[in-house]
Amino acid sequence: MYLKHRNTGRLVEVLGLGDLYNPMHTALIGRYHYGEEVQEPERFDKNDLVFCSGEDLPRCWIDVHYRDEEARHHHG
Repeated sequence: MYLKHRNTGRLVEVLGLGDLYNPMHTALIGRYHYGEEVQEPERFDKNDLVFCSGEDLPRCWIDVHYRDEEARHHHG
């Protein structure tokens, strides 16, 4: 899967989808996708990544507490 780095606009190939989907993980391993050479893997903060369209990542992928309000309301 490819995402875009928010600040540079460069494509980032996500090497570990489990890290992307897990809200407990604030970062993932990926590599920039540019030039002819394969780039070295590096750590990317998920808050610095967006979909290629520019849309933010889903809250459930980045915020471990994304359902807290709903749970409080339901069990309140």
